Parts: sequence; structure tokens; C-alpha cells
Amino acid sequence: MTCWYEGPLAAFDTETTGVDVETDRIVSAAVVVQDAPGTRPRVTRWLVNPGVPVPESATAVHGLTEEHLQRNGRWPAPVMYEIAEELAEHAALHRPLVVMNAPFDLTLLDRELRRHRASSLDRWFEASPLLVLDPRVLDKHLDRYRKGRRTLTDLCAHYEVTLEGAHDAGADALASLEVVRALGRRFAPRLERLTPAELHSLQTTWHAAQARGLQAWFTRSGTAETVNTYWPLRPELPTAA
Repeated sequence: MTCWYEGPLAAFDTETTGVDVETDRIVSAAVVVQDAPGTRPRVTRWLVNPGVPVPESATAVHGLTEEHLQRNGRWPAPVMYEIAEELAEHAALHRPLVVMNAPFDLTLLDRELRRHRASSLDRWFEASPLLVLDPRVLDKHLDRYRKGRRTLTDLCAHYEVTLEGAHDAGADALASLEVVRALGRRFAPRLERLTPAELHSLQTTWHAAQARGLQAWFTRSGTAETVNTYWPLRPELPTAA
């Protein structure tokens, strides 16, 4: 029987105007689908005119200027609907969705849907739940004592995955997917008997523990930082834009 990490996987990634899920906007997104390791991935891309200024600091990361997005990007409302529909299709097929740092990308998508469609992301998964695999959470749990950073670039280097064109949504999504496959093989004795649904549930607990540990470290170091324990989607805040 084929293990989940050797079977069909999808991956989702976004590029944004910043790092605040409540106020920042999606400027590009991609969903990558791969039926098996080594097969040609299918990539769906979206380019968005967010309707708000794009900071130079964000452009420096992903290379998308405000002028380019105004000229070539689509309005957010139909794009967010299409993304949610695409993710719902994968959920209906019980195809796991790889999302690096899921609480960022999925929460941002939820806020965009609320902002432009007067709807929440959860509505698309009432019939079939989303099965998320977060390489960041998995790696931190399975190799918790390894020192060093755990950005996508770091994980790619550690798991010997090629990342071409970092901070392009399609490239990052594909690299995240390949990291999960490599991670699955490396920790096969601990993962091969778990289903994606079981892993989704476990990651909720693992992420919460990781967040509490980071919060304790911030507290000890006197850093005024609050770490959210929710995964893979943060609940709506009353003050959400």
C-alpha cells in the first residue's frame, strides 16, 4: 500500500503585502498538484490587484510592484472564490494539502474571503474537511532538538530539496510539497501508519505545544510578543479588517 507521502499531494502558497494576517492582502497565490514523486506538477496561479498600496518592503521580497499588480492583477473577490473552490476540490478528493506555516496563508485567505466575499474559509469545507500537512510543524515535532532556523529555505537545504525562485508562490508551494515527501521518507517509521486525517489532528496539538514553548521563551527573554496557538486557521478577531 502506498504511503501518503508517496501518493497524490497538493500544495498552497501566497505572496502578500506584509505579515499581518488581519490587515495585509494577498498579491499572488498558487496551488500545485503532484500525483506521485517525480511526476510533472500541475500549477494554478493567481495574480491579484489588492486595491491597497504595496509596500516597498514587500516588493523587495517577492518582486511584485504595485504598478505591475495594478496593470496585470485581477480584483480580489473572484480570485479568492476560485482559490477556495480549488482547495475544496482537493478536500473532496481527500487529497492532503501542504501549506508551509499554515496559520499564516490559510488565515490570510479566510480574512480575504470575509473582506471580499462576506464568507469564511470554513464554509468550503463543511462537506469534506481540509487535510493539511504543515512541513514547519512536522519538522519541529519530528526533529525538535535540531538547532537552527526552520524557514522554507532552511528546510529545503536540510532535506536536500531544490528551491528555484524562492518567494514565487508556485516555486514555494512545490518546494514545500517536496519537503513533506522527503520528511515522510526520513521519518517513515513514525509516520507511515498515520493517515493524513490523523496527522492533521495531531498537528493541531503539536503546533499548540510548539507555540506555548516559543511563548515561554519570549517571556523569559522579555520580548513583548504573543504567539497564537491555533492551527491551521486562527479564529476571527472582532477587530479583523
